[in-house]
Amino acid sequence: MNSVDSQRLYNCSALVLQQDLSIVRDMNRSELLNALEEALSGSVSREILRDQLSVCLFPGQQKPFDLQWWEKLSWALIFAAMLLVAIGGNTIVMWIVLAHRRMRTVTNYFLVNLSVSDLMMSLLNCVFNFIFMLNSDWPFGAVYCTVNNFVANVTVASSVFTLVAISFDRYMAIVRPLQHRMSRRRALLAVAMIWFASALLALPCLLYSTTMTRRYSNGQTRIVCYMMWPDGRYPNSMREYIYNLVFLGVTYLVPVTVMAVCYTLMGLELWGSKSIGEHTQRQKESMKSKRKVVRMFIIVVTIFAVCWLPYHGFFIFAYHHRSFTNSIYVQHVYLAFYWLAMSNAMVNPIIYYWMNNRFRVYFQQIICCCFIGRSRTQSRQLECLAELPHSDLARSRSERYKYTSTHWRQSTTETRIRVPKLGSKITCNDQVHRNGNGVSISSKASNSHP
Repeated sequence: MNSVDSQRLYNCSALVLQQDLSIVRDMNRSELLNALEEALSGSVSREILRDQLSVCLFPGQQKPFDLQWWEKLSWALIFAAMLLVAIGGNTIVMWIVLAHRRMRTVTNYFLVNLSVSDLMMSLLNCVFNFIFMLNSDWPFGAVYCTVNNFVANVTVASSVFTLVAISFDRYMAIVRPLQHRMSRRRALLAVAMIWFASALLALPCLLYSTTMTRRYSNGQTRIVCYMMWPDGRYPNSMREYIYNLVFLGVTYLVPVTVMAVCYTLMGLELWGSKSIGEHTQRQKESMKSKRKVVRMFIIVVTIFAVCWLPYHGFFIFAYHHRSFTNSIYVQHVYLAFYWLAMSNAMVNPIIYYWMNNRFRVYFQQIICCCFIGRSRTQSRQLECLAELPHSDLARSRSERYKYTSTHWRQSTTETRIRVPKLGSKITCNDQVHRNGNGVSISSKASNSHP
């Protein structure tokens, strides 16, 4: 305290003691130090007050990080594009599974949970964190600071635990098919356990999140949302450092290792094993379908690992190199790493569209209805085709391009019609089934003519 000038000492003491500056100035230096010691030792929030006094007396920065307007605009456009795709894509994924009975499989229930986590992260965390990082100021209050930090850790943990559950489910279905007993009810129970475990892991955010007014040496002030642990705050808190290490291990290192082992074993089973004898057509189609699903989830897990590694590593690096946090470019580095981590929520729906035929048909249906303005008949036809089995859907699409006219075949009980072009009118009340030449639509009108 002896190295601090009297003016700064009195100003900071008035802030901590919550007294008028004129009252504080009536004390001599010794009386002031005794009042501060008594206030800090007797207050329940003494750690917060001690941190406020320390920042006020010894400001580490001359002024807060303040980006140029064009830098803020560039980052705002980049984040806005990412959030638009993430929110829209995950909302569509949830609609596809929940609104269509044939899409309600065990794996798709987990995908819905993954989309819920990504959607919560985008809406309740990413937007507010981005504004905080852009302006170095938290204008949303102490209550939402707690909510924001809690949602951030809950959604991250829920996402990775869901990916682990999917890998276990696929492993049992492919490597140990006779022991595969995952029902929809058990899948929903697993989802509930995922959220419970995620909430327990994020519990410190509810206990230690708070806000603080930070004063800089040039006289400016900013409100900071942070976690005040019993032994201080980042990067001086050893407890927060240990928590970050535990969080890194539980939500990244261990899950990624487990998923890598699971998908390696599945890959050996699907691509490496050689069975005796020839496969039937049904067995070949089943093997091909399983390979596509496993390939899709391998890409999902790989992108998850790539997106989150720099963000997790940033806090570990900053703890051991504290001067880095005061560099002029640290805000850009953190924004880049944070964008990369949040973009994982945007990438997953794109992967589903790219690698899953059924998701692709439903995505095209809603895009056509919302943006292109296709007719209701064409949308209805896409819905009918999406309800076909996987192999039938692939065949039906090839049929639409292979044939340019409608072919008819008469039978004693019904007339079978090949899948026509997208412009033709069909209804889902017609019977959709497989014949020797591909997918067909069965109509009860026996006297129909071309």
